[in-house]
Amino acid sequence: MKKLILCLLCVVSINLSTQAQGVFGKWKTVNDETGKPTSIIEIYEDGGEVHGKVLRILKEEDRDKRCINCDGALKDKKIEGLVVMRGLEKDGDEYSGGLVTDPKSGKEYKCKIWLDKENPDLLNIRGYIAFFYRTQTWQRAK
Repeated sequence: MKKLILCLLCVVSINLSTQAQGVFGKWKTVNDETGKPTSIIEIYEDGGEVHGKVLRILKEEDRDKRCINCDGALKDKKIEGLVVMRGLEKDGDEYSGGLVTDPKSGKEYKCKIWLDKENPDLLNIRGYIAFFYRTQTWQRAK
């Protein structure tokens, strides 16, 4: 009986720990076509705003790629280490009002992010222009 209670407490504590992390932490981006992880993004708070930085590109031969199609300060910067999501602010259960940059195209989109209600280890990222949008789901990196 003691083992059962201890086991249940461990499961509950792990679940609460994951939920407490919220959107912050490390996330695996997933290629829409292949379904394979492509990079690790760290989402963090700085100065009251939420940002996302490419920590690691998983395909070794792509690690030195640069954001050649980006404009301004991001132009020709190495993608690994690039802040690709910036300026998000908490709005209820989601973070919105920021921008996300697609390093391949160099295009910027308004964005919002939120945890999946059924699984807190999944993060939804929606980039949009006017009424058109696309949503990706990232997986929490363990």
